[in-house]
Amino acid sequence: MNLDSTGLPENAIQSIRQVLSLFPAVEQAILYGSRAKGSYRPGSDIDLTLKGEQLTYQNLLDIELALDDLLLPWKIDLSLHQHLDNPALLEYIARVGKTFYTR
Repeated sequence: MNLDSTGLPENAIQSIRQVLSLFPAVEQAILYGSRAKGSYRPGSDIDLTLKGEQLTYQNLLDIELALDDLLLPWKIDLSLHQHLDNPALLEYIARVGKTFYTR
C-alpha cells in the first residue's frame, strides 16, 4: 500500500484510515483519480470508493460526517463500490486504483 505518490501526508492518511476502521462494514477503500495516478494538484480532492457487502448509504453518510470532523484541507469524495453502475468508471478504478485501506 505505497501511497507516497498521492501528495497526502502520512498523518492525513492515518487519520482517514482510523475513521474507516471505526466502521466494521468497510472491508476496503480504494483511492482513485488524480491522487492515485500521481497527477494531483495542491487542491485536488481525494476520491475513495468503499467496498463491503454490508455497506449502506447510511454508513456512507456517517463516514462522510466523521471524515469531515477531521478538518482536512481536501474534499473527500466517497462512493460505495457495489452501487457504481458506470462501466467506464469501474474499469478506471480497476486500472488506476490503489488500495488505501483494508480491514
